[in-house]
Amino acid sequence: MKRHLTVLVALLTGLLVVQAPAHAVPRAGSDTVTAPASQQVLSPTPYMGWNTYYALGGDPTEAEVKSVADFLVSSGLRDAGYQYVWIDGNWAAPTPRNSAGDLVANPDQFPNGLKPLVDYIHAKGLKAGIYTDAGPYIPGKCGLGSHGHYQHDANQFAAWEFDAVKADYLCGIAADLDPKTVYTEFAQALRNNASKRPMIFNLCNPVTSPDWGNYPETQQSTYSWSYAPAIAQSWRTYTDVGFVGEIKYKDVLRNYDANARHPEAAGPGHFNDPDYLGPELGMSDEEFRTQMTLWSAAAAPLMIGSDVRKLSKTSLGILSDPDVIAIDQDPAGVQAVRVGPAGTTETWVKRLANGDRAVVLLNRGDSPATLTTKASSVGLTGDRFTLKNAWTDKVTESAGTISAAVPAHGAALFRVARATGKPGVPHVVAGLPQVTAVDGDAVAAGIAPVVAGGDHARVEVTVRNDGAQPVFTPRVELAVPAGWTARPLGRAPKLLPSNRSATLAFTVTLPATAAPGSAALTATTSYEVTGKGRLRQETATSLVVAPAAPDGDVTLSHHDWISATSGWMSPTVDRSVGGWTPISMLGQEHPTGIGVASPSTVRYYLGDRCTRLTTTVGIDDAVRNVGPEGGTSTFQVIGDGRVLFDSGVLSRDDVRQADIDLTGVRVLDLVVGDAGDGGYNDRADWAGLNATC
Repeated sequence: MKRHLTVLVALLTGLLVVQAPAHAVPRAGSDTVTAPASQQVLSPTPYMGWNTYYALGGDPTEAEVKSVADFLVSSGLRDAGYQYVWIDGNWAAPTPRNSAGDLVANPDQFPNGLKPLVDYIHAKGLKAGIYTDAGPYIPGKCGLGSHGHYQHDANQFAAWEFDAVKADYLCGIAADLDPKTVYTEFAQALRNNASKRPMIFNLCNPVTSPDWGNYPETQQSTYSWSYAPAIAQSWRTYTDVGFVGEIKYKDVLRNYDANARHPEAAGPGHFNDPDYLGPELGMSDEEFRTQMTLWSAAAAPLMIGSDVRKLSKTSLGILSDPDVIAIDQDPAGVQAVRVGPAGTTETWVKRLANGDRAVVLLNRGDSPATLTTKASSVGLTGDRFTLKNAWTDKVTESAGTISAAVPAHGAALFRVARATGKPGVPHVVAGLPQVTAVDGDAVAAGIAPVVAGGDHARVEVTVRNDGAQPVFTPRVELAVPAGWTARPLGRAPKLLPSNRSATLAFTVTLPATAAPGSAALTATTSYEVTGKGRLRQETATSLVVAPAAPDGDVTLSHHDWISATSGWMSPTVDRSVGGWTPISMLGQEHPTGIGVASPSTVRYYLGDRCTRLTTTVGIDDAVRNVGPEGGTSTFQVIGDGRVLFDSGVLSRDDVRQADIDLTGVRVLDLVVGDAGDGGYNDRADWAGLNATC
């Protein structure tokens, strides 16, 4: 505890200062080298670019890479800082080396070899990266391996004029090598390449227990921080953030938390790497904006994993926001640390080179919330502060409180500095519309509210004044979907003093025919500011409207759910997760049910219409085809936030039968946990799921 506290104080007060040597870095493709690679800071700030893996999978082609390079230029992403075009795994031929020991590109994917492609990338004003593995080539374990050929491969990559090398560890772990030893050897080979070419080294050991099984600490990604800063420009801090074509918000948070364990390891020229950015690979726009916020606060390399050619304007705008990128690229190279406890809502702070603070207010929860911290808590002193919202560019002034209305799975990002000169616009927080009760029953904290046709919901909007001066006649107008009604409750105050808040409430009534799906509640908050006139803010919340409740004797797996998640792949109806086999536990097949991977939540709307649920839960027999490791889960049935059934920890040799009273339950959650040992091989089944309604 003492050690971590010392690091926190240093990061906030500026005692931890690392200066990067002022060496020039030659442009991509240049024959001029100003100093040996080992003496250079090759990437004083986190490098930025695009990688083939998550978007293109295991068979990138020359045409695809060229097309992406073209798009990086035409879209403005290159000019925003995304310079590296990185060719990931499976670029090599089926027999990756020729008789001379040289690596050979797969001619079906790269008919002209790699050197002309590198030249093309350089001609676009971009830089090129390549992939290998630190272990020996083992067919079936990795696409290629450089162990035993480190200097030869380093020389070849340099001769091809690559600017960066990523070294995986798939064959390294298969060969039971020591990562510190082999990565140090490979790093030395890269520094001593025959062309004297500077090349960034990304140390990519993804092996993490329990996700990969049981491995010694020294072989895991979570140990890389202890040696990698001396030999690499970046190092992975946890397992992959997703799968090909899939990056989920829960795994983004998992990787961020692991990446945050050792902020002291990061600094100019060497950075913790939580893996790639994943717009439109399984996250909402809000969730991806949160990933971009967290990665920038963490001083992480910003490598895009998605196919940039297919991204929306919204995603491209998030990726290229200059204020957010500036926080990531701050020359101090400091990584954000958490201030206060971990939890559903958190505050993270990053000291910037000019003394400002980047402050993140993170909402991990499933419902919107107003989050608050103090300037004094993030290392600033004084009585007036400017807050620049990095995402909206809005600049306001606070008397010492930093707060924001943050959506579910969202994050606010402010650049905070001491204020000077004339008073600015007060920092007023217009809250997000929030459902606090449905038909008179309070909504449990932290649970996303659910409404249905005919419901009466209490909706509250809290307006908060963090400025030094009062604001006058605050008002809130609430817009609802067509056919709904919103009736104000009570009166708005005439004055909102400094450091005070007011909550304005409405009764929202849904018609009986309200369509299931997503509906928006939009609040327009206005207030008078002396000398500024009447200012307005608009905030919106997406609300879940449930499908019709089940009726009669039903199989829930055949009824429409509200939402459903699975640790990997997707929840599968009447089959084990993935859909390859029927639901089967201890040799007995079950015709109905849901197959998931941990962690998972499947949510149903019952509307106080059901009285009983019977189900059999356990681990699917498919785990036995994978291996002896993993395959432990917990099962809970939760009604309106209250646990109705808890299986305890089940292994592949256990099943539990449950008969559950559902009387009075509106919203039912079927929750599968990983039993504390990670989700590896956790193929869980809810069999039967017969409800009486």
